[in-house]
Amino acid sequence: MERITSFSVDHNKLEPGVYISRIDGDIVTYDLRFIKPNTPPFLDINAMHTIEHLFATYARNGELKDNVIYFGPMGCCTGFYLLMRDTNHSEALKYIKSTIYDCMNHSGEIPGTQKIECGNYLAHDSEKAHNSLTEFYNRIKELQEEDLFY
Repeated sequence: MERITSFSVDHNKLEPGVYISRIDGDIVTYDLRFIKPNTPPFLDINAMHTIEHLFATYARNGELKDNVIYFGPMGCCTGFYLLMRDTNHSEALKYIKSTIYDCMNHSGEIPGTQKIECGNYLAHDSEKAHNSLTEFYNRIKELQEEDLFY
C-alpha cells in the first residue's frame, strides 16, 4: 500500500500554523494545525466540536463560501482540514484568518447545537473553543503565503 502524503510529513518538526497539505486538481487541502503534534495538551474534543460548527458556519457564509468543500477535525486532535477549490493560496490564507477571527469573536448560541441538528449535540465547550481559537489566531495572524509550506 502507498504511504499517504500526510503521513510523510515529519510531525516532530511541525509547528502550529497553516499549511498546504495536498493539491488535487483545483482542490487544495489546508492543514490548520492548532497544536504541535505529540505535545499535550491536545485540543479538547468538545472544543473541537464547537470550532467545527463555528468555522463551517462562518466559512460557508462568507465571500468564498462557494469555494469551501469541507472543514473537519483531525483524528489526532491537533487541528483541522479545510478543503477549498478555485482559490489561490493568498486568498485562502486571508479567508482562514478572517474566519478564525469571526469564530473567535462569536457570541451567543453555537450554530447547529440542537438535538435535531447534531448527532452529539451536548458535546460542546464554547469557552475552551474560544481559548483555542484565540491562541491559534494569535499564531497565524502574521502568516504569509510563503509560510504555507511544510
